[in-house]
Amino acid sequence: MQSTATQPAVTAADIAHLPSPAQRYLEFTGVLDRPLDVGFEAHLNGWRRQRPDQHWTPCRTHQRSSAEDLSRVVENKVGRLVQTTDVLRGGHVERRSTALRVFTVARESGPEHEANELVAFLCDAVLLAPSMLLSLDVLWKPVSDEAFDLVLAGGGRSVRARVVVDERGAVREFTSNDRCAELPEGLVRTRWSAAVDDGWFLDSDRMRPRRVLSVWHLPTGEFAHAHYDLTRCEVVCATGEGRRIPRPRVGD
Repeated sequence: MQSTATQPAVTAADIAHLPSPAQRYLEFTGVLDRPLDVGFEAHLNGWRRQRPDQHWTPCRTHQRSSAEDLSRVVENKVGRLVQTTDVLRGGHVERRSTALRVFTVARESGPEHEANELVAFLCDAVLLAPSMLLSLDVLWKPVSDEAFDLVLAGGGRSVRARVVVDERGAVREFTSNDRCAELPEGLVRTRWSAAVDDGWFLDSDRMRPRRVLSVWHLPTGEFAHAHYDLTRCEVVCATGEGRRIPRPRVGD
């Protein structure tokens, strides 16, 4: 990637060639006049379920993401018994599920899980640490005045997602066709979305979505499987003071 001269913060000139809805999005989320985010750590509270006929179960999530080595480590504690840990590094992933924090009940890896985690990594950056997108090997593609696409490469593969914003630049929905849902016949490539519910709010000089609903768009209908309340979360971003601001890549 080509870079501009070393700067203490992202400027309007650094993003001037991006699609107009992407510029609105970065301006709305407070990226300008700040150094690049290169990672973040978050403690989130929400609810999860495995099937449409199940009740919601409280979930506590602790995650760490870094643009430096394309890593994402997520620990989900669902209820009192089950914990899952997803580790993404350099595009490769391993998922481990344990019961009572002792007994391993599942260990999974493979290309489907890698694609899932890359999409999740990209979604997290869009919603929680927007200027991380400027630190990554991301291709920005124009779609319309209300949407743009992002293509993230990692581990020899790439994933694509669409970001839909309002007139201010606030994200309404993040969607991707590159995730795989766990269906009775196995892991099947399925449209997935993260919808921003109840708007955005100001948190320590940063704009964040209030609530996010994670939805699989199955052949049988929509299945909301996770819901997070970001007004009850803690997000701490790591910044790259004095870093070179990469010139984002833009494609047709």
